[in-house]
Amino acid sequence: MTPITKQFRDFFVSLKLTVVLIALSIILIFWATLAQVHLGIWGVQEKFFHAFFVLEKIPGTDVPLPVFPGGYFLGGLLLLNLLAAHIYRFKLEWRKTGIQLTHLGVILLLIGELLTGLFQKESQLRLDEGESKNYSESDRIIELALLDTTDPNFNEVVAIPEAVLGDGESLQHPKLPFQVRVQNYYPNAMLQRRDQAANSPPAIATSGIGPQVALIPLPLTYKPNERNAPAANIELIGPEGSLGTWLVSPLLGMPQTLTYQGRTWEITLRFKRFYRPFALTLLKFTHEKYAGTEIPKNFASRVRLKADDTHEDREVLIYMNNPLRYAGLTFYQASFEGDHTTILQVVRNPSWVLPYVSCILMALGLLTQFGIHLVGFIRRRSAKT
Repeated sequence: MTPITKQFRDFFVSLKLTVVLIALSIILIFWATLAQVHLGIWGVQEKFFHAFFVLEKIPGTDVPLPVFPGGYFLGGLLLLNLLAAHIYRFKLEWRKTGIQLTHLGVILLLIGELLTGLFQKESQLRLDEGESKNYSESDRIIELALLDTTDPNFNEVVAIPEAVLGDGESLQHPKLPFQVRVQNYYPNAMLQRRDQAANSPPAIATSGIGPQVALIPLPLTYKPNERNAPAANIELIGPEGSLGTWLVSPLLGMPQTLTYQGRTWEITLRFKRFYRPFALTLLKFTHEKYAGTEIPKNFASRVRLKADDTHEDREVLIYMNNPLRYAGLTFYQASFEGDHTTILQVVRNPSWVLPYVSCILMALGLLTQFGIHLVGFIRRRSAKT
């Protein structure tokens, strides 16, 4: 082994590296906790933990500059440090079985967090009693949807993600007979009737309900009980020229329509949808309150699960700490509105079992190591006696 290779190995095996990484992780968590007031829990995860470096913009510019190692960087180095220590420093001995199991649990925990950050998807399913849906919606991610509703039995949907809308470019999709040009886009905005909004700027929209509505930009909100409501002015351009400009926002509720070349199109800015090969129908929603208060004590949703591909048709009761697990998804009872509307949190996390396995391994490892030392202590005590 060359001196350079040995230095490289010693760096990753070093216990000093472990201590430094743990200290940096503590600083990162403390910084993220303070920043959560302004960024919210999702913003903190994206900026501090689901990134290799924490980026800050240079004052007066939009140029990002790495100022601190992020969660992926620290976690990756800690994983390499632990693996290298096992390969080069620790020996496989039965007396250290507990330590080996504990470290294996830590390794699985780090891998599980990485997989969760990469592959976990969360959305919400809002159902009124008697309503059926085969899709859930994101509570943060927006998409511009253009639907060809000419066929009463089938809708052709073209969804444009929010990241593309923010670029302000002209978009052309093969399934659209027109171009989509984003005149302006606001991540958070409020809408008011134009006759009730004083000193509102002239309307950019020329079609649909847009000319009657005033768009008021708002700063982004990061409070857990508030939601950003984006808005945009979208111009559709055909070969013969502009077809009009529409104001779109999830606050409008109903989609706006356009008839072009003998086909009917709906235009809507909505929260991103995740379609499933099965449907849930809310049969009954119940909730209990603590006596004399409005504080929820327990709430539950009785739903019917129906999947055409597997011919499954059954009733399921979802309540607090008793989710429905089906097709790689977990449906949690998250919230409700009124007495007849439920809100389910839908989570797709392929690595959800890894944290449980890692905790069991770490507990088993600690008990094993304690037991080995206890047995050795008793034997030495007996020998002296």
